[in-house]
Amino acid sequence: MTTSILSPESDALVSPAQAPAAVSTGYVTYRIRHTLASRFAFLMVCLAIILSALAYGTVHYWALGIFFLGGVTILILWLIDSWNLGTFRISRNVLQLPLLGMFLLGVFQLLPLRHPEDVGTHSIPLVSSLSFDPYSTRLILVQIAALAIYFAAVLVFTDTPKRLRLLVRTIGVFGFFLAIFGLTQSFTSPDKIYWMRELPQSQAFGPFINRHHFAGYMELALALPLGLVFTGAIEKEKKFIYIFAAGLMAVALIMTNSRGGIISLVAEILFAAMGLRRHRHKKRHEERPPRIRSAAMKAGLALALIVALFGGVVLLGGEDALTRIVGSVNTDDPTTGRAHFWGVTLDIIKTHPWIGTGLGAFGVVYTGYDSRNGMYRLEQAHNDYLQVLSDGGIIGAVIALFFVVNLFRMGFTRRDSRDEFRRGVATGAMAGCFAVLVHSFFDFTLHTPANALLFLVLAALATMNGRVEDVHSRRKRRPRRKLDTAPSRTTSTALPASQTDAPVASV
Repeated sequence: MTTSILSPESDALVSPAQAPAAVSTGYVTYRIRHTLASRFAFLMVCLAIILSALAYGTVHYWALGIFFLGGVTILILWLIDSWNLGTFRISRNVLQLPLLGMFLLGVFQLLPLRHPEDVGTHSIPLVSSLSFDPYSTRLILVQIAALAIYFAAVLVFTDTPKRLRLLVRTIGVFGFFLAIFGLTQSFTSPDKIYWMRELPQSQAFGPFINRHHFAGYMELALALPLGLVFTGAIEKEKKFIYIFAAGLMAVALIMTNSRGGIISLVAEILFAAMGLRRHRHKKRHEERPPRIRSAAMKAGLALALIVALFGGVVLLGGEDALTRIVGSVNTDDPTTGRAHFWGVTLDIIKTHPWIGTGLGAFGVVYTGYDSRNGMYRLEQAHNDYLQVLSDGGIIGAVIALFFVVNLFRMGFTRRDSRDEFRRGVATGAMAGCFAVLVHSFFDFTLHTPANALLFLVLAALATMNGRVEDVHSRRKRRPRRKLDTAPSRTTSTALPASQTDAPVASV
C-alpha cells in the first residue's frame, strides 16, 4: 500500500508509470477512480453541511456527538477507499496545519503544569492544568478534530469538476430553502424554533438558537451564487435564478436584525466586486469590454442588488431591521455592552499573554476579571479575535493568522483560473470567508460548529487546485494534442504538466 501526497498545485493521483509518457504532450491525463466508499464519504460531507445547520447549529451535546460520529464514519470510509485503491490520498493544502496546530495547543493546555495556588487573586477554579477549564478544552478539541476530518475530506474527495459543481449547488440550494424556512418561521412563530421549542433567553431565527449565527450562515451560503453572478460564470438564462436565490438569503440575513450581519453583507458585496475588477485587470491578453461599459455593468448590478434587498425587507415588514442601526446610535451604549466585554477580555490577555487561559475557558475566567459585580457569566467575548488571544494567547493568534493569510494568498491564485466556474467559486468562497471574518469583530459565529464547518468548506473551495477545473474549458482556449488512452469507466481530468508535482511515497 502506498501513500499519495496530493500536491497543492495539482492534488492529482497518478501512477509513476503513467506520468513520463503524459508529460511530453503538455497535458497529463489522470484517471480518478471513484470507489463506493469515496462516493459515500463525499455524500457524508454534503449531509453534514445540511444536518449540522438543522440540528440547532450543532450547539448541543447530542448534536455534537452525532457530528463527531459523522467525522469518524468519513475516516473509516476514507480507509476503505484507500484499501480498494491501494493508496492513501492526503492533501498538502497548508490550511490543514493551523487546525493541527490549534489541536496540539489545546492538548498542551491540558497538561498539569500549573500549581493550583498560582492563579492570582482572581476568582478562578483551582486546577493544575494550564487550561482553567479543562472540561471545555476537551470539548473544543473534539470539535477541532471533527472539523479537521471534514476539511481534509473535502480537499481529497472533491476531486472532479462534477463533484465541485455538486458541492456548490448543495450549498446554494440548501441556503435558499433555509432562508425560506427562516423567514416563514419568523412571520408565523418568531419566538419558537420549528414552531415547537420556545427559547425565552435568546432570540432565535430559523433552526439557529442565536439569530446572529443564522446571519453568519447566510453570509457563507449566499457567497457562492453571488460570486458566480459577479464573475459571469453562469449562463444568462440562469443568472436571474442565482440572483434571486442570493437576494432571498440576503433578505433573510437582514431580517435577523443583526447589525454585524448587515455590515458583513455590505463588505461581502464590495469584496466580490473588487475581486472581479482585479481579475479583469490581469487578463491583458484577452478580449474584454471597454472599461466604462464594464464599470457601468458592475455598478448597475450592485445597485440593483442593493435596491432589491432593502426593498424586499420593507415589503416583508422588516422596517425594524433597517432602523435598528440608526436607533442604536442614539443610545447610551451603541455596542450593547460589548465595549465592557472587550475591556475585561483585554485584562485577561494581559495576564495570560502567551498560551492563554485554555481553549473554551473564557466563560470560567471572565467572572474573575469582571470589573462589575462579578456575577454575570459571559460565555463568549463577542469578538473572535480577542477571544483567540484570551483562550490561546499569542501562540493561538499566530496560528489563526497563518490560516487567514494563506487562505487569501492561495485563494487569489485560484481565482485567476481559466475555468470561469472555478473562478466564480473561488471569488464567492473568499467573499463569504471575508464576510464572516468581518462579522467576527462583533460576534462569535464561528463558535457554532455548523458555521465553522461551512466556513472551512468555503476555504477548501477557494484554495483547492486545478483538478476540479473543467478540462474542456481549458482546451477550448489552449488547444493541445490529445493523449491516446484506452476507454475506461473511471473519471479523467487533465492538468498542465507544469502543475504536476505530486510525489508518491511508498510506505
